[in-house]
Amino acid sequence: MSQAYQVKLDSFEGPLDLLLHLINQYEIDIYDIPVAKITEQYMQYIHTMQQLELNVASEYLVMAASLLALKSNMLLPKQEIDDETEEYMEDPREELMKRLIEYRKYKEAAEKLKEREEEANQIFTRPPVVFDDFITKQPVVKGDISIYDMLGAIGKMMERKKWNEPLDTRIKRAEIPIKQRMSEVLTLVKQSKQGISFDKLFLYQTREHIVVTFMAILELMKDNNVYCKQEKHLDSLFVFYLED
Repeated sequence: MSQAYQVKLDSFEGPLDLLLHLINQYEIDIYDIPVAKITEQYMQYIHTMQQLELNVASEYLVMAASLLALKSNMLLPKQEIDDETEEYMEDPREELMKRLIEYRKYKEAAEKLKEREEEANQIFTRPPVVFDDFITKQPVVKGDISIYDMLGAIGKMMERKKWNEPLDTRIKRAEIPIKQRMSEVLTLVKQSKQGISFDKLFLYQTREHIVVTFMAILELMKDNNVYCKQEKHLDSLFVFYLED
């Protein structure tokens, strides 16, 4: 029996971050969340992660269960309220709304603090210091394209190509070194002066190839060799070579 090809990504910040991404992407009013739509989109992302056998944290699955329960609750017939009692009926979405608003508040505050830190680094100087032992990772994704955008692009690609169930070969698998795939992807991107479609970097219908290619693109972006761009909202992604 072949062992599942598993990858753990630290770039996912949590289920609330994914929900906030979906709300921004589909321009949803956070005070009037369409539960059915947001649940469907959320489950598509979870399904894509599971198809790729990425290490999906349990908190994502807990949120998925909560959304499904909330969706079911919203479908229940509403009880009639006696006008004389005027009993207040709490909106089932209220707790989720409060959590998202609170999360957005802290996320925005963190971004402002980061901007201030960057501004401070431009102002103050100090003698040269060797930081070989304190190398920090650069952001995985450049610009406005997030890892959720890329994950969504993979889901759409698999749907367009009918790769809903990526097949693993039954013969002995030849492992694909990440460095080798990075070199291959970089060569393809360099050859495309106008950028290459994200889909065209995924050539074979095997889970290992899809995951390794995905990781190779992330590593190339982290190393500032390539970047992703989206011309219009919800359009296809294109990968460009980042010249020195």
